[in-house]
Amino acid sequence: MEPIRRAVIDIGTNSVKLLVADVAGHDIRPIREESKQTRLGHGFYETRRLRPEAIAATATAAAGFAATARQCQTSSIRVIATSAAREATNVKELTAAIKLAAGLDVEVISGDQEADWGFKGVTSDPKLAQTPLLLLDVGGGSTEFVLGQGEDKSFRHSFPVGTVRLMETIPCSDPPTLEELHTCQQWLREFLRKEVRPKLSQAAAEAKQRVEREGERFAREPGLFTPVSETRTGGVQLVGIGGTASILGCMEAKLETFDRERLEATRLSAARVSWHLERLWSLALEERKKIIGLPSSRADVILMGVAIYEAVIEQLGFLELRISTRGLRFAAVMDSAEDCPTT
Repeated sequence: MEPIRRAVIDIGTNSVKLLVADVAGHDIRPIREESKQTRLGHGFYETRRLRPEAIAATATAAAGFAATARQCQTSSIRVIATSAAREATNVKELTAAIKLAAGLDVEVISGDQEADWGFKGVTSDPKLAQTPLLLLDVGGGSTEFVLGQGEDKSFRHSFPVGTVRLMETIPCSDPPTLEELHTCQQWLREFLRKEVRPKLSQAAAEAKQRVEREGERFAREPGLFTPVSETRTGGVQLVGIGGTASILGCMEAKLETFDRERLEATRLSAARVSWHLERLWSLALEERKKIIGLPSSRADVILMGVAIYEAVIEQLGFLELRISTRGLRFAAVMDSAEDCPTT
């Protein structure tokens, strides 16, 4: 199959990202990847209105990435927007600004679509194509959970908790205090206990019943259907995608520049995730900016991002986190050319 060069611009709550890739079926070869923090969700959660300065910065970033994509001679450019855009009462102001600046229409995708694309992107990696996974995508405004294996998804849900949203819900001092860390951890434990665990446990139980009905063909794949509370001994792997997961991997591997192969080979034990959390929360902002692997522009929101990962690992009983650098942008460029807006 002859590869097609496509681009996707991802308008997130915290940053705008670009992926230019040569695509042939499920074979995706990234040509260029960039990210620019625009904080679209800053100050958003009280009013549910996107601020004019955040809209302007986001539109400017999208226009710059569109120009880069055109220079790369892409056959199509797709613009997708996630959590903050889908919740905003003035989202039309954002889409109009991007249309004017970049000449492109914006697709505001649902939480379910975001979860589906995240899983599809991760499983485009042959190493994870048939592995039982709990996918965790921590964004600025939402976090997606997907439980599945291959093309079979037992559970998908987008929850209203993310790095920017949580930072505005639980403000921190500089440096943050131990009391503030405990408040954040307690809030997350309660949220996971009330909102996430019941839904995940029900999905796992229903999947297990389906296996028992279907018989031997599915019974040979027990990992996917291990109850969430038993994942210490089950075959389900916790895989993180998105900015927080990549930063955790970069800090663990001490990567000064992006290295997909080394990043995806990195594994973080539950103890190491807790270590990073305690270290980050013990430092002032300027000190966090000096940590190898942590972009200075993310040194504030990383506190909440790592806290979310630590809480999920602790509450769901996982022993290890692995990183995938693939996600919804990889899935978006896999869609057929006729489904994508043209350049």
